[in-house]
Amino acid sequence: MSFWYRSSGIPEPGPRLDGDLRADVVIVGAGLTGLWTAYYLKKARPALDVVVLEQEFAGFGASGRNGGWLTGALAGSHGRYAKTHGEDAARALQREMYATIDEVIAVCAKEDVDAGIVKGGELTVARTSAQAGRLRELVADARATGLREEDLRVVDPADHLRVAGAVGAVWTPHCARIQPAKLVRGLARVVRDLGVRVFERTPVTSILPHRAITPYGTAEAQHVIRATEGFTSQLKGLRRQWLPMNSSMIVTEPLPAAFWDTVGWQGAELLGDLAHYYIYAQRTEDDRIAFGGRGRPYLYGSRVDARGNTHDWTVEALWQLLIDFFPAAASSKVAHAWSGVLGVPRDWCSTVHLDRDTGLGWAGGYTGHGVTTTNLAGRTLRDLILGADTELTALPWVGRKVRAWEPEPLRWAGVHSMYRLYRMADQRERSMTRTSALARLADLITGH
Repeated sequence: MSFWYRSSGIPEPGPRLDGDLRADVVIVGAGLTGLWTAYYLKKARPALDVVVLEQEFAGFGASGRNGGWLTGALAGSHGRYAKTHGEDAARALQREMYATIDEVIAVCAKEDVDAGIVKGGELTVARTSAQAGRLRELVADARATGLREEDLRVVDPADHLRVAGAVGAVWTPHCARIQPAKLVRGLARVVRDLGVRVFERTPVTSILPHRAITPYGTAEAQHVIRATEGFTSQLKGLRRQWLPMNSSMIVTEPLPAAFWDTVGWQGAELLGDLAHYYIYAQRTEDDRIAFGGRGRPYLYGSRVDARGNTHDWTVEALWQLLIDFFPAAASSKVAHAWSGVLGVPRDWCSTVHLDRDTGLGWAGGYTGHGVTTTNLAGRTLRDLILGADTELTALPWVGRKVRAWEPEPLRWAGVHSMYRLYRMADQRERSMTRTSALARLADLITGH
């Protein structure tokens, strides 16, 4: 289980489904997508009968295991959304992502959800000449797509925090630190208080038009919403829909004030880098570093390690990276490690969809950017379910059609080749001034 649950407590699952039922809306999955959708539906139409079905407990999956980034970053590229819907639509999606950060903060304040939220921005560092080149490209692309200096600007990394070997950095205010388990558990409490029926320990084995099938009964509704993200591959007929990708994290012991003074990490900035095998980090509420990256990225046949076991070599690799970033942390040690699974579509772009004929809808494929995107998805699904024509339903990720991933063994070979090439590219770029051709080959293989 994640450090977030170890520190806040693992919840006791609620009652399971006991027999068939009918409702207006049935949501499969009690992570952030499902809970935000339930929240906004009940707020808009209190009389709606909304049911959520969850195979473990609310927040069991990625919603309670992620890196704690409430970020405005999009899953996929601006260019891919612009290609299908135009520049204006792609810019509108980015602006909605930025606004969604403040929406989450506002709802947490209104509903008394203490998720440890601090909007401290995000620092992305370059630690090689090749990464510095990608940093310049990132800024140029941001300006070309309408992002202003106030949205993303070049900074001296030492003005924010001192990362060993950093040669450049950009900073954006559009990111907040959260404690993920507190957010999802607080939201689960809120939706229950609104009258949403949440059935835990109730795995859904199949989703059909207007029906969700479980071992304990069938839930029927006008609309059935799939909110299963990385666990989607476990549903009948959806093994190739989204790739279940693993991401791993470690967290240090609490670090003394002298450490934070040494590295200059005095605020709640989130930290990332421009390596291909990239990292993500936060300073936790209790003065630890939570540090994440890719471990064992994919299991053959789209299998899912639901318990989040983390291999020793992954823990050691993340620890070595952490002390490479912050040598002053070497006197500490790893206090906890865990893994989670995220959903990756074939084009690496998120999707929201509702089929009015079958009543089936879904949202997901967040590729690791889900904490913010789930809220936008919940509000968008609300509008689609209620039949409202709004600015949200016009966004370019709505109704996006994506082809399935290749059959095995191509899927396994492609993903593992991608990450091997990325690791090799990062090694080579230590002595290069430009992005390695190996990384470009990895991008070509997987369409990343």
